[in-house]
Amino acid sequence: MIIINVKENESIDRALKRYKRKHRNIGVTREVRRRQEFVKPSVKRRREILKAVYLQEKMNEEEEK
Repeated sequence: MIIINVKENESIDRALKRYKRKHRNIGVTREVRRRQEFVKPSVKRRREILKAVYLQEKMNEEEEK
């Protein structure tokens, strides 16, 4: 639970902005999306390897140009 204390003479817009910043920084939305489905460690590792290979090929293409 995120708690935002509204200070004296602080507008509600300012407090809302602080809330949104705090919400984004702790990664609530990211965590909820990650927990929607379970990904086996082997599948996660395979995705990371494929992503690394893809990025490496992109880097090689840029160096050749």
